Amino acid sequence: MVVIVNITEKPKLNNPVLIEGLPGIGFVASVASLHLINKLKAKRFAQIVSSSFHDFAVTVQDGSVRSPINELYYVKRGDKNRDLIIWYGNTQALSIAGQYELCGKVLKLVKELGCNYVVSIGGFKKDEAQPIPTIYSTATDSDTMKTVIDFDTKIMVGNVFGIAGISIGLAKLYDMKGFSLLVDTPGVTPDVNAARYALFVLFNFLNLKVDLTDLEQTGDEIKRTLELIGLIKNVSEEKKKEAQQLRWFI
Repeated sequence: MVVIVNITEKPKLNNPVLIEGLPGIGFVASVASLHLINKLKAKRFAQIVSSSFHDFAVTVQDGSVRSPINELYYVKRGDKNRDLIIWYGNTQALSIAGQYELCGKVLKLVKELGCNYVVSIGGFKKDEAQPIPTIYSTATDSDTMKTVIDFDTKIMVGNVFGIAGISIGLAKLYDMKGFSLLVDTPGVTPDVNAARYALFVLFNFLNLKVDLTDLEQTGDEIKRTLELIGLIKNVSEEKKKEAQQLRWFI
């Protein structure tokens, strides 16, 4: 496998928290992470490409090309608050080996920047949407689990596929702590309501305030991006292959 990381800046950060926001079931993490990037005016400092990403690039109306990519952004908060590193992208890796390699590269990089805490976000597939979705969580250790349970989450029992699970599992090997938030969501289109509830928990944990009034616009932006690279269309047209298609989505 090949993972190339192009670092444009190595910011000096205050005890940063990594927020994982790659596409998954309901694209909950995508909506949440992009909204944070936009509202907090996060600055991109790294771009990541992998041989395990989708094997195509997409051209747009002006003739430019968009490729499958992951990006890292940072936010300096000041006032003794922990800074943020936001992991955003339009794809996860498409193989098990690729997922582990990608996650390992990112964790190693952010640890070099002083990060020792990871929060991953994902969707937990349910048949119907709920006005107030249930949020499930898992953590690297019992003390962290107690912390996230205090934010009205329920303990996740079962498997957490994809980067949302791998990042928390590997964090322990990097001597890092963290937890995963998995929000009830019915499907494969951007679930703004689920993202909103994931952000509520994140805001409580980080002592963070971000305007959510235009979160729907962020959802629309995610939808346009996913339609452009064919992810939403592919999933909806191949329902018989849903389990395989969505393996890396959670």
